[in-house]
Amino acid sequence: MDEERIGLFIDYENLAIGARDDLGMTFDFKPVADALAERGRVVVRRAYADWTSFEADRRMLSENHVEMLEIPQRKGLVRKNAADIKMAVDAIELAFERDYVTTFVICTGDSDFTPLVHKLRELNKRVIGVGLKASTSKLLPPACDEFLFYENLDGVEPAQRRPKSTRRSKPADRPVVASADEPADEPADEPADEPADEPAVTGPSDGLDALAVSLAQTVAGLQRSSGGPVRSSMLKRAVLRKDPTFSEGDYGFRAFGELLRHFADNNVLQLSPGGAQGDPVVSFAESGRDAEAFEVLHEVVGEIERNGGTAMLSGLKNQLRKRQPAFNERRLGYSGFLQFVRAANARGIVDLEWDDEAGDYALTIPPG
Repeated sequence: MDEERIGLFIDYENLAIGARDDLGMTFDFKPVADALAERGRVVVRRAYADWTSFEADRRMLSENHVEMLEIPQRKGLVRKNAADIKMAVDAIELAFERDYVTTFVICTGDSDFTPLVHKLRELNKRVIGVGLKASTSKLLPPACDEFLFYENLDGVEPAQRRPKSTRRSKPADRPVVASADEPADEPADEPADEPADEPAVTGPSDGLDALAVSLAQTVAGLQRSSGGPVRSSMLKRAVLRKDPTFSEGDYGFRAFGELLRHFADNNVLQLSPGGAQGDPVVSFAESGRDAEAFEVLHEVVGEIERNGGTAMLSGLKNQLRKRQPAFNERRLGYSGFLQFVRAANARGIVDLEWDDEAGDYALTIPPG
């Protein structure tokens, strides 16, 4: 099957200001690049802005090979529409001149780009939108074939939101999640007081454990985006798109298949026969690792409740690691700790509710 060829167009002012104002963080292009690497090969990367307002971001974009189109302001006037028009014209021009570009990624939350999306789909192009929840128009996501919210992408960690109160009164009929005295943060995948997880793609010096995390994340991303089986060749292409310097030889393996068999033997991945010889289907190992991790979560939340506390999401991962030092939800294929907890909630292992007063998620043991 041919790879998707992707043209990426970024309304940089919309994303950068949205990340700063809505998430309290500096916009990072890498989570977007990683998400697209799981969907195809990006052949065009363009960002539009008056770059005098984003001087600090230019190096980050240059390192990610993004072409920056300058739309200067003149005489103190805001020329936002000029950037929008230039971006729309370039996208339509590319659609006609480069028919091999099958997918267009429009990074903005601005509803002004909705007609562009409609026109691209009319030209038989697949359109993916990327924006922030708080600054994305309700008109834009339904117009796209797929829409990715930036704060939901792997690797995006919004700044900590302070709770409204350090004490919490438990509501009568609502289940709760979490710990007694840990500081709460917003519903990000990783609480701010925890050590950062391994990067999505790692170098040889980081070792096989970090590579296992990277492969598990990539398999999970491919399963979400493709909706079908993930073959080893597809996985290898996605890994190389994330890190072109990757080589299984740096880890001591002669071939990518040999590396996958190593992780299959260690219950990280599972290999199943595919349609083509030598190109097996890669999935998560059917082992007790998930069940063991869910059991530890259940025990920790139960212990907090027995001690008269409320298990809050912030800090909970640290408490799991005290019982299971090797715990890493990303090695299990989850994009973050919140997703892991939601999976436990879906299986009835814990109850999960957002607590407005604490500004955090609360976990409880289900009744019975």
